[in-house]
Amino acid sequence: MILMLLGGLFDLDSKINRISELEKQMADVHFWDDKEYSNKVISELGNLREVVNPLVDLSDRVKSNIDTLDIVNDESDELFGLLVDEYDSDYKDYCNIEIQAYLSGEYDGNNCILEIHSGAGGTEACDWANMLYRMYTRYFDKYGYKYQLIDKQNGEEVGIKSVMLKVMKNNAYGYLKNEKGVHRLVRISPFDSNKRRHTSFASVLVIPEIDKNVDVSINDSDLKIDIYRSSGPGGQGVNTTDSAVRITHIPTGIVVTCQNERSQIQNKEHCMEILKSKLYVLELEKKNNEIDSLTSGKMAIAFGSGKRSYVMCPYTLVRDNDSGYETVDVDKVLDGEIEDFIIKGLRK
Repeated sequence: MILMLLGGLFDLDSKINRISELEKQMADVHFWDDKEYSNKVISELGNLREVVNPLVDLSDRVKSNIDTLDIVNDESDELFGLLVDEYDSDYKDYCNIEIQAYLSGEYDGNNCILEIHSGAGGTEACDWANMLYRMYTRYFDKYGYKYQLIDKQNGEEVGIKSVMLKVMKNNAYGYLKNEKGVHRLVRISPFDSNKRRHTSFASVLVIPEIDKNVDVSINDSDLKIDIYRSSGPGGQGVNTTDSAVRITHIPTGIVVTCQNERSQIQNKEHCMEILKSKLYVLELEKKNNEIDSLTSGKMAIAFGSGKRSYVMCPYTLVRDNDSGYETVDVDKVLDGEIEDFIIKGLRK
């Protein structure tokens, strides 16, 4: 029954066949001759097994429990109590497996680039962007994501103007893609001596990391490349040389910066990889007439637009405008507990 309910969503038969194909490739004596290719095969195989094995295992357990239920006399039977406990466990596993069905997009399995940009409002907006940065990194730490700081622009007084992270985990883009949009904060400002209520905005952009071998044509004449000295925390060697790189793609206005590496060459490589991903996704979105949210800095970070609202005064509420999910525990959410929002977003 489980295989009937979820097998179609997962296209289970094709995944099982693909596993067999990859296992045959690994058995070939020349499999390790090309390490780059062999690593891709191993990664794909691992990802497929993560989907297929739990589904098959759950189906076997359910069938076994159904057979056991046939020999249970009544609810006072000890076996019945064990089956109830099994049901609760199996249902949780079913819900977790069901979520995987919503991660079947072309790039859902990829790593991703997550950017946060402060909106208009100076100090308030920069502080809010920094709060979001903390929220996401706390979430990554709690749920087993790895992340790498690519670029960070500090605010003039407090907080950050923008930050860019590479987020690494199986299905990282699939889980985080719905976080894209404008996030709004309502609170009593700690920077206002009159203790007035302020509304601050910041935008979150999430794009998938595209395979390096994907062909994206970029003309050198379309690029404006600036080299400058890194700012912010970096340690010895990072902030003492002109190693930071900013690349502007003139036709689209997309700007990518990187300053986390000591080497100018490495920073430029990071920039080009991210630019390549942005341009590739932009072309895909053009086909679907959904360009607006893809050019960082072009999103309207103000009233009238919003992905999620975080209200701390006169009441407490976090509400996601896409899924409709909400909670009153603002502090918990800002401390990184956003898994429920992410799951509800996937189900929506």
